[in-house]
Amino acid sequence: MNSMWIFVIVAVVIGLYVITAYNKFVKLTQRAKEAWADIDVQLKRRYDLIPNLIETVKGYASHERETLDAVTNARANATSTHIDPSNVTPDQIAAMAGAESVLSGALSRLLAVAENYPDLKANTNFLELQRELSDTENKIQAARRFYNGNVRDLNIALQSFPSNVVGNMFNFKAEEFFELEEGSEQREPVKVDF
Repeated sequence: MNSMWIFVIVAVVIGLYVITAYNKFVKLTQRAKEAWADIDVQLKRRYDLIPNLIETVKGYASHERETLDAVTNARANATSTHIDPSNVTPDQIAAMAGAESVLSGALSRLLAVAENYPDLKANTNFLELQRELSDTENKIQAARRFYNGNVRDLNIALQSFPSNVVGNMFNFKAEEFFELEEGSEQREPVKVDF
């Protein structure tokens, strides 16, 4: 009878651990999806600001057509790379990171062009758009850090023993970090020619 009680207690403890670990993986997975949705919200805000910024710069710097076109094309490419937060794949994250790197580089060049136009720099509309874009860029960075922190926690739990046994048993998958591509323009300093 004693061995039967020991077996029951061990089975209950293992069962409780499996339930707890499963719920932990559900929570971590949902946090990663929520964090991705936060990135998506901030990127949408950025995409909405860009046309207004371009139109404002266009009025002052009409001969900077190449830079304006680069920003417009990068925005179009980035907005076409939408990812559903409930179904994020590593390939989608890599595609989004690449598109965002190109867009960030193009925006940096656009703001560098604006430095050449004192009247534009003094324009209230431009200054407000620039402030909002800067604020949005900061929020995107914070959302990326939040997402990567949640992905880190999920991936650690999936690789740590004994929780990895439960994670594999229920087919929880590791997520990819949202990182800039190597050699992206965002890692390079902006070149300004006067």
